Amino acid sequence: MKDDVVPEERETDRTEWYRTLVAEVNDLVTVTDTDGRITYVSPAVERVLGHDPEELIGRKGREFVHPDDRDRNVEAMDTVLSNPSVSESVEVRFRHADGSWRWIEATLRNRLDDGVVDGILLSSRDITERKQYEVEAQALADEYEAILNNVEDAIFLINVERDGEDARFEFERLSPSYEENTGITTEEVRGQTPREVFGDEQGATLEANYHRCINAGTPISYQEELPVNERARFWQTKLAPVVTDGDITRLVGITRNVTERVERERRLRQQNERLDEFAGVISHDLRNPLTVAKGRAALLAEQTDSSHLDPLRESLDRMEAIVEDTLMLARQGDSISETESVSLTDLVGRCWATVDTEDASIEIVDEMTFQGDAERLRHVFENLFRNAIEHGGSDVTVRVGQNGERGLYVEDDGPGIPVEMREDVFEPGESSAPDGTGFGLAIVKRIVEAHGWEVTVSDGTDGGTRFEFETAQ
Repeated sequence: MKDDVVPEERETDRTEWYRTLVAEVNDLVTVTDTDGRITYVSPAVERVLGHDPEELIGRKGREFVHPDDRDRNVEAMDTVLSNPSVSESVEVRFRHADGSWRWIEATLRNRLDDGVVDGILLSSRDITERKQYEVEAQALADEYEAILNNVEDAIFLINVERDGEDARFEFERLSPSYEENTGITTEEVRGQTPREVFGDEQGATLEANYHRCINAGTPISYQEELPVNERARFWQTKLAPVVTDGDITRLVGITRNVTERVERERRLRQQNERLDEFAGVISHDLRNPLTVAKGRAALLAEQTDSSHLDPLRESLDRMEAIVEDTLMLARQGDSISETESVSLTDLVGRCWATVDTEDASIEIVDEMTFQGDAERLRHVFENLFRNAIEHGGSDVTVRVGQNGERGLYVEDDGPGIPVEMREDVFEPGESSAPDGTGFGLAIVKRIVEAHGWEVTVSDGTDGGTRFEFETAQ
């Protein structure tokens, strides 16, 4: 049976269908004349921009465009008007009825009437959320670039291509700090594997750590040996995976050149080994005959009366003190592995009680606690108290208290230490006291550094000597 609908009715139905479509979709349909005056706007403008369509009819669209975007909008319209076969897309901010600005992406085409351009047809959509995302993404990208270009640690980016259990690692980018530390540039390594850059042996070691990171799926830290040059051989590295859609697609590495630290630690280990050997020699080969000599001197004093005995025994006592201090100096350099909460008041009280203080006085200015090895710190305070009495006299006053937020101090009101001598007072064997061994302050410095602290010398509050300790707490 043939369709009995007349052409006029079919055309009317089609027109109504198009009107319904235009009215319901969220894309805006706008028609302007050649001057940019709005002659039609779809009902969606009220949902998207809050404007009543009737209020916009007869007004120029550029009135609602952000001033900074108007030139771009006018340029797009002029291009379309001057070339009937061309369409243009433009992104502008359009004023919402509430006064805010919404980003609109508009596609402009000529509106033709019998082949003559009589206006412009615009199809527009709200892209505000997309633009906000782009702004946020650009801000993150700028922050990323700032970090990459300015951080002191070296940063490297590795692309990860997975094929089942296998993974291929390729360098993508190196930070300026990485390039400066290694002499290797991004242009030289981009797209290359670790084996291609560093050789099979070193490259395999690097790839093993990269595999370990992607298998763990979490950041890992490790120290590695990568001899780029004589000043950059050992590295402390942290590697983190980047996950995209559930897959690890990239590794971000942050590495620090620790060659100086590793070599320093190696030298310290060798030095401590030599000191241990030296301490063993002193302990067995010197202390034993010294003990015999002191015993013989005591027996000789019982059998005879000689003016040589007192100087002899004083010399033996001094030798014994040197041996004891040397042993202590050798054994106090090891790093502190375990600490406890130490009360400054309790520690000072115990140390003051073990020192021959004569008529000296002690003042504990502040009460504080800190983390440390109380037994080894006892040698620090005892030596400082003895040092104050030896140089400041039997009636010297010693004060102990808190220095700043994280430090403490010990000071006296004695004669002080001349500025030109302050750098040398911690050297072994340095002493201005006639009967001093010169090891007391060296032991202080050794124990303090074993804690990871720092010690400095300055003038005391009342003109004496002040030792300040910057703790690690």
